[in-house]
Amino acid sequence: MWLKKDPDFHLFIQNLQDSLFRITQKSTTWENRTKTDLNLHLLTINNMIKKFTQAKERSNTTTRLLLGLTILLGSMLVNPLFAQERSVSGTVNDENKQPIPGASVLVKGTTKGAATDINGEFSLSLSSGEDILEVSFIGYDKKEVKVGNQSQLSISLVPDETALSEVVVTAFGMEREKKALGYTTQAVEGSQIADARQANIANNLSGRVAGVQINSNSMPGSGSHIVIRGSSSVAGNNQPLVVLDGVPLEQSSDRRYGGGLSEINPDNIKEINVLKGATAAALYGSRAANGVIMVTTKDGSGTKGIGVELNTNMTFDRPLVEPGLQNIYGGGIGYRTWYVDGRNGFDADGIRGTAGVDESWGQPMDGSLVPLWYSAPDRAPLLPQPNNFQEFWETGRSMTNNIAVSGANEDGNFRLSMGRLDQSAIMYNNNYYRNNFKLNAGYNFTDKLSFTVSAEYVKSGSDNRRYTASSDFIWAHRHTEYDKLRNWDQYYDIQRATFRPGDDYPYANWQHEYFTNPYFLQDRYTNANEKDRLVGNIAANYKFSDDLSIMVRSGTDFWTDSRTNVTSVERTKNFVRILGAYTDTQMTSQETNSDVILTYNKTLDNSLSLNIQAGAINRTNNYRMSAVNVRELTIDGLYNLGNYASPVVPSSEIRKQVVNSVFGSAQFGYANSIFLDVTGRNDWSSTLPTNANSFFYPSVALSAVLTDMFNVQSNFLSFAKVRASLAQVGNDADPYLLNQVFASQGLWAGTTPTYAAASEIANRNLKPEITTGQEIGLDLRFLQGRIGLDFTYYHQATTNQILAVAISRASGYESQILNAGKITNQGVELMLTGAVLQNSGGLNWDVALNFARNRNLVVELAEGLENYTLGSQNSLTSEARVGEPYGTLYGRRYLRSPEGEIVHSNGLPQLEAGTFQLGNIQPDWIGGLSNTFSYRGFTFGSLIDVRMGGDLFDVGTGLARKTGQYVETAIGREEGVIGQGVMNVGTSESPAYVTNDVIVGAQPFWNAQNPRNAHEAGIFDGSFIKLRELSLGYSLPQTLLANTFLQSVRVSLVGRNMAILFKNHPHLDPEFDSKGGNAQGFGYGEMPSTRNIGFNLNVAF
Repeated sequence: MWLKKDPDFHLFIQNLQDSLFRITQKSTTWENRTKTDLNLHLLTINNMIKKFTQAKERSNTTTRLLLGLTILLGSMLVNPLFAQERSVSGTVNDENKQPIPGASVLVKGTTKGAATDINGEFSLSLSSGEDILEVSFIGYDKKEVKVGNQSQLSISLVPDETALSEVVVTAFGMEREKKALGYTTQAVEGSQIADARQANIANNLSGRVAGVQINSNSMPGSGSHIVIRGSSSVAGNNQPLVVLDGVPLEQSSDRRYGGGLSEINPDNIKEINVLKGATAAALYGSRAANGVIMVTTKDGSGTKGIGVELNTNMTFDRPLVEPGLQNIYGGGIGYRTWYVDGRNGFDADGIRGTAGVDESWGQPMDGSLVPLWYSAPDRAPLLPQPNNFQEFWETGRSMTNNIAVSGANEDGNFRLSMGRLDQSAIMYNNNYYRNNFKLNAGYNFTDKLSFTVSAEYVKSGSDNRRYTASSDFIWAHRHTEYDKLRNWDQYYDIQRATFRPGDDYPYANWQHEYFTNPYFLQDRYTNANEKDRLVGNIAANYKFSDDLSIMVRSGTDFWTDSRTNVTSVERTKNFVRILGAYTDTQMTSQETNSDVILTYNKTLDNSLSLNIQAGAINRTNNYRMSAVNVRELTIDGLYNLGNYASPVVPSSEIRKQVVNSVFGSAQFGYANSIFLDVTGRNDWSSTLPTNANSFFYPSVALSAVLTDMFNVQSNFLSFAKVRASLAQVGNDADPYLLNQVFASQGLWAGTTPTYAAASEIANRNLKPEITTGQEIGLDLRFLQGRIGLDFTYYHQATTNQILAVAISRASGYESQILNAGKITNQGVELMLTGAVLQNSGGLNWDVALNFARNRNLVVELAEGLENYTLGSQNSLTSEARVGEPYGTLYGRRYLRSPEGEIVHSNGLPQLEAGTFQLGNIQPDWIGGLSNTFSYRGFTFGSLIDVRMGGDLFDVGTGLARKTGQYVETAIGREEGVIGQGVMNVGTSESPAYVTNDVIVGAQPFWNAQNPRNAHEAGIFDGSFIKLRELSLGYSLPQTLLANTFLQSVRVSLVGRNMAILFKNHPHLDPEFDSKGGNAQGFGYGEMPSTRNIGFNLNVAF
């Protein structure tokens, strides 16, 4: 309370009020303020600071903080209030004395500035002769000009020699000039994805990188399926290799447990570089046939002193698309309402059914009184529930907090960060957490010897990763009130009134329809896990001379995962008590890479340069899994391996692989304009036969910078490069395909172990898969790099496919491992970048467009084999079939007339005998468009993601029509429907078609289109155009932070998956992946994709 009595405090407040009053009145008397006035303010503030330091014993923390903020505000107001402004003007020219329009002229440390006009002229007001102007234009070196007493300036800018010489990170972390590369790479800066990040950073690449297709899902902690330039392996892995700071990561597209990219903290990312072709990835060996995603993290380099950075990101998630559900007719069948009492089915008149009914062909929801699951045997109004889709889903949340400390000097650098992610899904009781601890450090012990270390520990897990498929909107009652269903246990006493003698179960799962209550399942059928992961490497680099150096490095990716799956005993269905179960699974995996690389870098004369690398690598992979399953619990709720009522079933798996490699590369440069790269690598793999476990793959790439070769001097064409490359890269076999193995069959007579031969015939003569790729490209830059065009054509063929080919079961086996098959991919990629506006009145506008089209073909399979099944659902198959693209969908289709109209019989659509091609999962093309606007401290960004073409088998949508869920099924419930098409009034041998005019009931009409049999009814177009990202950020100006301990403050409003601008799927987001792996294009009751809206706050000290 001492402030109330302090005269200096009152004096300061009076002066502050006076200052603010004069500002609001726009008083000109401020220009006449004397130095005495200023000293009075400064003296008052000085006295206040003294009082502040003496307040420790007289005031609480809150009072001192408020006082400190008041003093800070007063300090910030003093300088601008007494500043005197004057005008300065000038011109900005290039090295040839030609004016540069659109150049930026900023007062250093402020947001005040101007842009030059068409004549290169500018004019602005300054407050001090000490001001410094920062003058810049794309393609030129930035220049600082001290104004002093000058009022007219003439400023010349010189071309930036590095503006068109971008440096990129290539294989093994080697930095190369991009103009020297004879192959395609594309980089994404960490700052581009920091604000509107997703927990799985792979999803942030969608729409940003040409030729990269990503299928994601909205489950927390889940993985994504990533394909670069199409699928090349029939039965093997089609995902790229992920490398984190030089350490290969195990990348998984697991829909539930994720892995690889999904466990990287976005706050640590400096850059993501995508190596697309075989040439770019050749040095990484047998796992790089599908490309490489290289993630480089921040290491503290460039930090002045010690820096601290805090970041908070919070988003809220809701379903992006709501299907068109009908809200007229309730659950039931035959115009009767059915319900389930937790064990058995009844209709509204109390007639017991066999198991209830899970469709919505019941009576109108008009308020009629009927028994419902929560009221029976009493009656309740049957009312529509138009909002029950939104009520079913929770509001998901993702929150990330990160703190990083970094520092650097001439001898070394470091960065230490700690991050925490907490996710709760839109599905009830479905969550995920992740802790990331990251350290990067480097130190130069001498001018010749340096060390670097990179280590990250990730602790992640979930109380429940289980997700119950949204069958409540496929097989469902449209009158369901989900708030009641969520609290099913509150209705136990009502339900008990319906028990029969012997119904002595302590609980039931209280089915509201045929299927079990989803909230019951989420509570009592849980999949929990805890995962520990350590990724890191340590490297030593020694320079023998300026030209010759050696690096020795060892890195590891080690993880353990403990998973617990619980099945509650308290579940009943169709008079049967479903017994509980418990499974405990322990997994351990480690990959260790140790390498030594010798580098020689020499400029032989003024025009010839040489860079040579030679190295050796050892890679060791170990994997172990052990699981114990208790198939029946004795005591419900006690989830322990000792709580078993039936024999415990153990299982285990052990895998080990060793690959030794040597490699060499040479890069020749001539006149800094022609570059030739030659590489070769040889692997010896333990998974191949000992007499044939060696395989070699080379690459050659040529790059020619035409503008340098022909000394092109043009203000229009700034840079022109052509490139071409040819490469081979291998993909070896999984472990244990060479020899027959046996599987345990348990104990015979309770004591004797028994084994059975595997159903697959091994192959002792396996060869690695080989991918041969060719690529040509053109890179053009215009207007000093302001516009860029990059075009690529590629062709790659993968041979010696490793397949498990089905054989006659009369042999005693089901399949045989063979080297067979060839797949080709060819396509084009186009990237267009432009600085549309460059400091036009302080406004910048940058745009980037990418387009990719890939054509895929299965050229051949094994002798006598015409198709290979990649995945199936309800007898529809996705296949690799000779002469057709990878992922062709085969199933039953409608019978059609020669004109293509569906043929009906008795008013119902008919199916044609046999199976036929129904579509293909490959899109026709993919692309993206990003825009970034910046004005002063504001930045606005958007990203549009496009996928056109490709087909899906969405059996869930087809079934929701069969069960009367969707709005189209409400048509004709009373009067019937007439199917569009024709009917045959002739014979099968001599058909005669007329327009179908037979009326049938809505239920049999849609039942005839059950996609489990009528597969064509479940085929939908996978095209979409999405507004993938929006962000609006603001960085506080340095003038406000100059006298504080803050280096920068940035706050952003962010949104992901904001809208679907175009789609052909009538009800759902066509981006889904229900099976994972190579079985893409299938959908059935996935968790809906989500719209994510929130904010990001970044503060640096």
